[in-house]
Amino acid sequence: MKLLLIRHGEPDYEHDTLTPKGHIEAELLAEYLVGKRIDEIYVSPLGRAQATAAHTLEKLGRTAETLPWLREFHGKVRIWEDPALEAAMPREFPEDTYTPRIAWDILPAYLAARPNYFHPEKWRDTEVCAHGDMCEKYDRKVEKLDEFLAAHGYVRDGGLYRAEQGNDKVIAFFCHFAVECVFLSHLTNISPFALWHGFVSLPTGVTVVNTEERRKGIVNFRCERFGDLSHLAVGNHEPSFAARFCERFEDDTLH
Repeated sequence: MKLLLIRHGEPDYEHDTLTPKGHIEAELLAEYLVGKRIDEIYVSPLGRAQATAAHTLEKLGRTAETLPWLREFHGKVRIWEDPALEAAMPREFPEDTYTPRIAWDILPAYLAARPNYFHPEKWRDTEVCAHGDMCEKYDRKVEKLDEFLAAHGYVRDGGLYRAEQGNDKVIAFFCHFAVECVFLSHLTNISPFALWHGFVSLPTGVTVVNTEERRKGIVNFRCERFGDLSHLAVGNHEPSFAARFCERFEDDTLH
């Protein structure tokens, strides 16, 4: 089985839709996907993912099922409970003192000094998890993913999967970067922090994950491509900067 994890186009977060550039990206993505085999299509309920999928669905003459658990991952952290977290997750405004922050929005220097964040199991014992609901929300997401995979013939068994009814279906999920990393973390047994901070899938990036069955009935998921933007290159369209930070501090871009 092959999973396509597709990030939405450049977002207009204020209105939960796409920018004009995002619609161009989504159209180029649709032109790329129209020649590909896709057996099932699922989409996040959030507007930016729905708008992205709409371009592909129109070209394919298909419909998609909306799955609530594909919405963006918003595990939160009560940073005011730990001075170190306050420094690692700076507030935008002073009045945000008691506003929980998103669990993956952390300064890299804080993580680099704390190796447990990158451990495949010990990340659950970190300060971010202790002062918020990240673990609870992570577990709900991956539980839903495992229920979906079990219904498609692959049952979680320890860190791998058991093929009870193996297949070669191609399944597309139109979703979001942070939740994509949650799914990859679970499928490949990697800390989500390693993915959130070490990788980036820009808008309309296509991540491809395949099952591999090197021993009969024993399956692992392996990432073949991460955030592929070849459809934008074919269309001679510059990728969006969304989800990235400045390459040089002096750059007039996001810090």
